[in-house]
Amino acid sequence: MPTDRIASCQQTLAKTIRCIGVGVHSGESVSMAIKPAAINTGYVFVRTDVAHHNRIEAIWSNVTDTSMCTKITNAHGVSISTIEHIIAALAGMHIHNAAIEVGGPEVPIMDGSSADFVTLIQAVGIKRQNAPLKIIRVLKPIQVSHGTGTAFLLPADERRFSMEFNFAGRMAETSFLSYYPDSDDFVECLADSRTFGFFEDAQKLQAAGLAKGASLQNTIVIGEAGVMNEGGLRHNDEFVRHKVLDAVGDLALAGGVLLAHFDGINSGHGLNNQLLRALFADPSAWELVDPKDQLHSNWGIA
Repeated sequence: MPTDRIASCQQTLAKTIRCIGVGVHSGESVSMAIKPAAINTGYVFVRTDVAHHNRIEAIWSNVTDTSMCTKITNAHGVSISTIEHIIAALAGMHIHNAAIEVGGPEVPIMDGSSADFVTLIQAVGIKRQNAPLKIIRVLKPIQVSHGTGTAFLLPADERRFSMEFNFAGRMAETSFLSYYPDSDDFVECLADSRTFGFFEDAQKLQAAGLAKGASLQNTIVIGEAGVMNEGGLRHNDEFVRHKVLDAVGDLALAGGVLLAHFDGINSGHGLNNQLLRALFADPSAWELVDPKDQLHSNWGIA
């Protein structure tokens, strides 16, 4: 397995990896296999429990719901939910091509982070492929806002994710984090940071028949007295780390490697997807980098 964090070409898994877990929303057991894929495949989900039209490309334009997770749907109405943590793991480990077979309507939540997926990836290794990266360079600022949230894509010479987060004002503390995908270690910085929510919200969701698989084993739950999970937080700033992890997964649906600075303020799945839609709606806001130019660049990704 390559020891450097910087990919100079497309990469895929060296071997297939498999896992079984629970769907956080359905509460049902689901199996998943992540397989090596050919050059320029990108990320493709395959619903193995569906007989026909079961391939779903993980691309920004296929996102159909962001209310509690990121959900994608193909032209035939076949969907897969909660894709953000596995996509973040693949993107964070600089894997650009993968076929993800899932035996149900959502990806298993595992421990609520990307840690289990990363461990499996590390166990089998990464294979370099003889093809240049598809790099999408942002040329001018893009901004989207909703409520207390705002997200920006800014031109940059190196990839960066920044986040300011304060639970949309529900808690007094504000956390800040910057992450550089091509120099920082995804495993150390983001991979084990878990999804989270308030106890009162979880009760309402479960009363409505939702979040059936959510538990203290896969979600940080915040009650009146603070974090309810035994052992508390893995990091003092675990909440903002997870928000950046989500952003890494959501922006990996761009269809290539985004050369840009993502800057979010209380940004979530909805704004992250709106940001990509705003970017690609403006042809003057981005360009594909010529593979020949990559050879002479000083970017971390080339």
